[in-house]
Amino acid sequence: MDYYKECLMSLNDALKEGIDVKAFCAWSPIDLVSSGSGEMSKRYGFIYVDLDDHLQGSGKRYKKDSFNWYKEVIRTHGDSLTD
Repeated sequence: MDYYKECLMSLNDALKEGIDVKAFCAWSPIDLVSSGSGEMSKRYGFIYVDLDDHLQGSGKRYKKDSFNWYKEVIRTHGDSLTD
C-alpha cells in the first residue's frame, strides 16, 4: 500500500500543479504470475489468489487489506491519502 500511496500522492501533486493527468492504472488488480520471473509468490494485486509458484492451490480469491484501502481512496477522490 505504501508504494501506491506514494504514487497517488505524487499524482495528486501533479494535478495541483495543473498537469493534465488522464488516468492511473494499478499494475494488476489481482495477484498474477510475474512476467519477469514466472513466480506467483510475488504478490502485486489488491486481491490474493490462492496459488503457489507451481500453480497449486484452490484458486480462490480473497480481498487484501489494500483492496479496502484503495476502495476508500477512490471513494474519497484521494482525500483519504492524507489521513
